[in-house]
Amino acid sequence: MKNKLYTIACGLLISISGSAQEVEFTEYDLDNGLHVILHQENKAPVVTVGVMYHVGAKDEEKGRTGFAHFFEHLLFEGTENIERGKWFDIVSANGGRNNANTTQDRTYYYETLPSNNLELGLWMESERMLHPVINKIGVDTQNEVVKEEKRQRIDNAPYGKIIYKTGINKYLFKKHPYGQSVIGSMADLDAAKLDEFIAFNKKFYNPNNATLVVAGDIQIEDTKKMISDYFGSIKNNGEKITRTNIEEEPITSEITAVEKDANIQIPAKVLVYRTPKQTEKDAYVLDYISTILTGGNSSRMQKNMVEDKKMALQVIAFTDAQEDYGTYLMGALPLGDVSLDKLLAEMDSEIEKLQNELISEREFKKLQNQFENNFVNSNSSIEGIANSLARYNMLYDDTSLINKEIEIYRSITREDIQNVAKKYLNKNQRLNLDYLPESSK
Repeated sequence: MKNKLYTIACGLLISISGSAQEVEFTEYDLDNGLHVILHQENKAPVVTVGVMYHVGAKDEEKGRTGFAHFFEHLLFEGTENIERGKWFDIVSANGGRNNANTTQDRTYYYETLPSNNLELGLWMESERMLHPVINKIGVDTQNEVVKEEKRQRIDNAPYGKIIYKTGINKYLFKKHPYGQSVIGSMADLDAAKLDEFIAFNKKFYNPNNATLVVAGDIQIEDTKKMISDYFGSIKNNGEKITRTNIEEEPITSEITAVEKDANIQIPAKVLVYRTPKQTEKDAYVLDYISTILTGGNSSRMQKNMVEDKKMALQVIAFTDAQEDYGTYLMGALPLGDVSLDKLLAEMDSEIEKLQNELISEREFKKLQNQFENNFVNSNSSIEGIANSLARYNMLYDDTSLINKEIEIYRSITREDIQNVAKKYLNKNQRLNLDYLPESSK
């Protein structure tokens, strides 16, 4: 009876999730190449205006790393019509909030405001695109801000070089710029001239390299008119960006390395594999594998290494798929005097089980249910919907994935899980990293 009810519940969840999360949107291009996506949702008087630029750390020149992340800060300095240092004040004074973030592949800026301030958000983002003020005082100010951020998040943060991958990606990517960190080199930023920052802005922060998203309590035709008024006349400062496909040689033998961290007392064993880009189905399968291993209290590594054998204080496994490549990371912190070699053997054992045995039907159903639930909750906020629409359009070239991506997960089989584990999670294809306290010999 329990199994029957379990099956009915699974079916009900699938049927609900298939319709409950439909996100309707309108998309089109302006004559200047700016891609526009509109999502109307009038349940609450809130609107998000977001602009995603197709520029990230991978677009930086060697010797000038950190520019994309630097611009995440610099383009809040002010514009010809927004006084320096007043951006956040204007947004908060009008009942809103705003932020930005940068990855290897893109930079995203957004404001969330009461819907009666939609025009303000559009004006501010058009100002950022059209009239940014890039001068020495702004560059010097943000240089200190970025340095402090690096100190807080990486230099002085426990396990910072793992979390932000400054101690990982350099081993996996020898040709591709994914080998450099998003935050970049402070020496590179110090050495850069003002003209180089101006040139970077001119090259990348143009309408034809951007996606504008407006989501929330809007009227489509009125919003189109405002967008035309504020963005339609903005000209592109340079040619449309063309990117060279940089291919890495396959990893054919295990890379062993040691990184030290003055901020930790407990070492970590970390395994990292180079994996396919985010648009490939195998990248989705690796999401499933992460959940099998460490997705909750009943996951395999959590139950085996933390609860039953009490050999690990903490375990992690996650995939980070990006536009050109991905990485898959597994790690564990030892409990007591357990050696890193014992953690390694246990993690390898978990991988081998995935490679040699199909997961059970029950475990597979549970896994599917978790992802169905994630899908139901994935677009629960207007901010989240705006971000997803921009990301699927820019990095996947398919905005409709906001509604269809769950079908990719539903198409994954138990055999796919086994085959992907065999294809990517092999000892001769990985980085085997000992992450140690600075005092370790």
